[in-house]
Amino acid sequence: MNAKKKTRPFNILLADDGSEHARAAIELLGELPLPDQSRVTALRIFTPIQSSYVAMMEAGLEKTKSLLEEKGFEAEAELLLGYPGEKIIEYASTNHPDLIVVGAKGLRATLGILLGGVAQQVIEYACCPVLVVRAPTRPLRQILCVTDGSEHSQYTLEYLSKFPLPAPATIKVLHVLPPLIPSMLIEPYMLGTEYIYPVRTPEEEQQELEAQEREGKALLAHDLKILSKQGIEATGVLKRGDAATEIIEYARTNGTDLIVAGSRGLNPIKSWLVGSVSRKLVHYSNCSVLIFKAPQAE
Repeated sequence: MNAKKKTRPFNILLADDGSEHARAAIELLGELPLPDQSRVTALRIFTPIQSSYVAMMEAGLEKTKSLLEEKGFEAEAELLLGYPGEKIIEYASTNHPDLIVVGAKGLRATLGILLGGVAQQVIEYACCPVLVVRAPTRPLRQILCVTDGSEHSQYTLEYLSKFPLPAPATIKVLHVLPPLIPSMLIEPYMLGTEYIYPVRTPEEEQQELEAQEREGKALLAHDLKILSKQGIEATGVLKRGDAATEIIEYARTNGTDLIVAGSRGLNPIKSWLVGSVSRKLVHYSNCSVLIFKAPQAE
């Protein structure tokens, strides 16, 4: 892959809670070929009932700041009163970072339960890409970019060339065809005085499957061409089934280190939910996930 870098420094917002996943995020950021003078702001939020722990949190933030500086970043640290998801989004809206980085699990996550409330809230409402990092840190060698032909997928492909991925990384673009739904009625049968016939014949069903495969291959070819024009060489992968299940399973069995996907997120005024696929990727994949969103109109 011929990686391209942003010419200007990156402005990164790191949601820090002192967890192993927040530490893993620092390690992953240190691996990215970010432009010189890129800045990371470590933001930690404490709620009113945590006021007695402020001194301990300040000490933790200073440690995070030191770790970032050791990685070569210009670092800042801020401790704010409020509720994590809300404050992270508010801070990002005011300071316009290029990237928000959050851990997949927080200090209160036990028995493998994800800290979905904060991470998902940030993904749904954030104004910029969000990187959800899972510990332990893994070198970013295998990147899986998910595409479904939507405007958000196309935006993701276009933006990917601006994201500083390590040069040795191999990129695969995955498209999942809809699950095979066989005709429920194989033979006609009588219901009262009427015969019920199959929705489609086996021949029609096969034609439909072949048409879907042609469309899927055409989409992959189109997306690979977009990446190639941006100097990124990738290969296409076509699967069929439940989208989230297929993506997660492919990532798990092929050693994927980072899943890249698009999401339409939530508009502050409108109440529809973030796409279920990106939600499941963040919650159930065994690697880090980078979510892009196309800019929304005011």
